[in-house]
Amino acid sequence: MLEMRPDCERCGVDLPADAPGAFICSFECTYCAACAEALDDRCPNCGGELMDRPTRTGKALADHPAAQERRHRS
Repeated sequence: MLEMRPDCERCGVDLPADAPGAFICSFECTYCAACAEALDDRCPNCGGELMDRPTRTGKALADHPAAQERRHRS
C-alpha cells in the first residue's frame, strides 16, 4: 500500500492524499507537479520515472490514513 507522503520532497508544498497533483517514483519519493516538471519527470534520488500518484478518498482514506512524516528538508 502506498504511504501517501504529505509533502513535496523538493519544495515542501502540501500534497493531500485526497487531491491530485502528486508524482511518485517506484520508491515513493514524492513531488508536486511543478517540481516533477522541473525535474523532467525523473526522480533525483533514484533516477526513476515520476508518475501521477493516485488519490485515496472516503472510507479508504479513513481506514488507511496518509503518512504524517514530512520529507522536505530545508
